[in-house]
Amino acid sequence: MSELDWFKSSYSGSEGDSCVEVAQGADGVYVRDSKVADGPVFAVEPSAWGDFLGFVGV
Repeated sequence: MSELDWFKSSYSGSEGDSCVEVAQGADGVYVRDSKVADGPVFAVEPSAWGDFLGFVGV
């Protein structure tokens, strides 16, 4: 997963704490804790991520 291009939401604070990072790969969308870059990663199918974004109103 080191080849993924991770980014934080524009809604994240400037201090960088308590944020999640998201990356899009060939087979899914990946989410991780920005404070633990080498920690666990949550992966979902792109269609599920789209449904989530629609639910939260992005």
